[in-house]
Amino acid sequence: MAWRGRLSRNLKELRFLYCQTSPASTQTREFVHRNYKDLKTLNPKLPILIRECSGVEPQLWARYDMGVERYVRLDGLTEAQINKKLEELVQAGEALKA
Repeated sequence: MAWRGRLSRNLKELRFLYCQTSPASTQTREFVHRNYKDLKTLNPKLPILIRECSGVEPQLWARYDMGVERYVRLDGLTEAQINKKLEELVQAGEALKA
């Protein structure tokens, strides 16, 4: 998972949006709880924002250079699938720089 250390090279900001109580957001909440410290340790200057809002569907947003943003819906995904979606967003950032 060396790509986790490249987050700050390819992203300007990472945002997790989810509901505090909804069953649809359970896996996203657990992913953030288990992985935030590691992501922040590897990328100390990267803003990693956590936005909790009642009733919102779980989403992961990535902001790149020039204000370009992409997001993925996380509803119904497992922790491994969320990790894969995050990796895909990092790879998209590498492609934007090319």
